[in-house]
Amino acid sequence: MRNSIVRTQSLKKYYKVGNQIVKALDGVDFEVQEQEFVAIIGKSGSGKSTLLHMIGGLDTPTDGTVIVDGMNLEKMNHEQLALFRRRKVGFIFQQYNLIPDLNIYDNIIFPLELDGAQIDTNFIEELLETLNIADKKEMLPSMLSGGEQQRVAIIRALATKPAIILADEPTGNLDPETAKEIMGLLEDINKAGTTILMATHAKDIVDNMQKRVIAIDKGMIVRDDRKGMYENEN
Repeated sequence: MRNSIVRTQSLKKYYKVGNQIVKALDGVDFEVQEQEFVAIIGKSGSGKSTLLHMIGGLDTPTDGTVIVDGMNLEKMNHEQLALFRRRKVGFIFQQYNLIPDLNIYDNIIFPLELDGAQIDTNFIEELLETLNIADKKEMLPSMLSGGEQQRVAIIRALATKPAIILADEPTGNLDPETAKEIMGLLEDINKAGTTILMATHAKDIVDNMQKRVIAIDKGMIVRDDRKGMYENEN
């Protein structure tokens, strides 16, 4: 039986907007096992991105607990959280978040250099070849298509050999064909043993997945479907 790699307990995130309290997360309890691929679905503002941010240590809960790979994020200080993010979690964002003045290769190794970690050049070259952008590693991000930039973001996330990948709307800016390719890459990464949590509102993407699907609405999990069958949430 696989071990639990992510666990949240009574997880809450509240914001005060004027005189109103916005409940971005309102008591989320769930677990993710090692090597699972979980799609988190819901409308814009449902709380799915907030949940990823909590799991990745990018934001702190109002209340509740987040445990990732046996570590309680609540008990970490800022420095410990920074190390956790760099060493345990790979992030893939909708906007790619590449550094415009660095070439592709330097974008990929930047997190490793920041951490003072040894750079596995053979591993990175292998990823570049596998994702068909080895010939573009000296280019700037602005010289690449959206799909190619997202491939770079995926390689950057994998370069640290993280325990878990958090993908927030990774196909949101891509055309349908490129989005399909990126999803295929993520599924291959998952099959190779990496746990993936992906937030998305795209019905067509989840329709084609035979993965676990969690539906979030108003900050609460309203469905947890391990068969990956999808009904229209929008």
